[in-house]
Amino acid sequence: MKIKNLVTVVTGASQGLGRAIAREFVKEGAHVGLCARDEKLIHAVADDLTMLKSAGQQIFAAPCDVSVEDDVEQFFEAVGSRLGPVNVLINNAGVYGPKGESEKVDFLEWARAIEINLYGTFLPCRCAIREMKGLRRGKIINLSGGGATAPLPRLSAYAASKAAVVRLTETLAEELREFSIDVNAIAPGALNTRLLEEILSAGPDAVGEEFYQKSLKQRESGGVPLEKAARLCIYLASEMSDGISGKLISAQWDPWENLHAFREQLANTDIYTLRRIVPEDRGKEFGT
Repeated sequence: MKIKNLVTVVTGASQGLGRAIAREFVKEGAHVGLCARDEKLIHAVADDLTMLKSAGQQIFAAPCDVSVEDDVEQFFEAVGSRLGPVNVLINNAGVYGPKGESEKVDFLEWARAIEINLYGTFLPCRCAIREMKGLRRGKIINLSGGGATAPLPRLSAYAASKAAVVRLTETLAEELREFSIDVNAIAPGALNTRLLEEILSAGPDAVGEEFYQKSLKQRESGGVPLEKAARLCIYLASEMSDGISGKLISAQWDPWENLHAFREQLANTDIYTLRRIVPEDRGKEFGT
């Protein structure tokens, strides 16, 4: 995929999908900067990934709260001094937030989820963009999910923040097109990670019977392999995907391995974007 030696930052890399993404990038030869809030866990991941790296390949890990501006600025400064300017940014850090009826959940917990999911995407983007503009090239990949494309009752902070991440992705893609910086969001599918365990631990009273039962079936089936989303990140970080920007791509359902064959069509369409549906889109006429 031609990402060898690209300086790549992965947030929320201490476990689950973030760890799987970091692993794939190390295997592909990238220099990788890792962060998460838990210092012990993120250094353990770095130690593990060091076993996979080739001669000359660099791995750097540090604790960072991606919702705090000073933390993010310091982390990117450290990555720059150790690895060089960032070529690829993967914003993976995220939380479900409070679970329950919106009028009953703790507001501070609700607001904190917005900070982690939305601020924690925007702040790393700001730092990476400054470096990528100087290079006149770059790749930003933001993790979204089902919360962006369909209502998620009793998970309103997660749903609202993930929808916001997709619109932020679309907006940044337009801002940065002239600099050859591609910005995309991905939906990794239903993953069996700590977030699934959170849902099951919360129980049907908090998350609703339908979502709880769906989550039980997901755990039994094994969920979508983490490697699917990780390989999609590799594809979007590579030269093969150049010019594909402003899209929300499903790792599980979309034929992303061949999207470069439709590059021109994608550039002139609203396929893989969030849009308002009007009556005419459904063959109806409500009048003027």
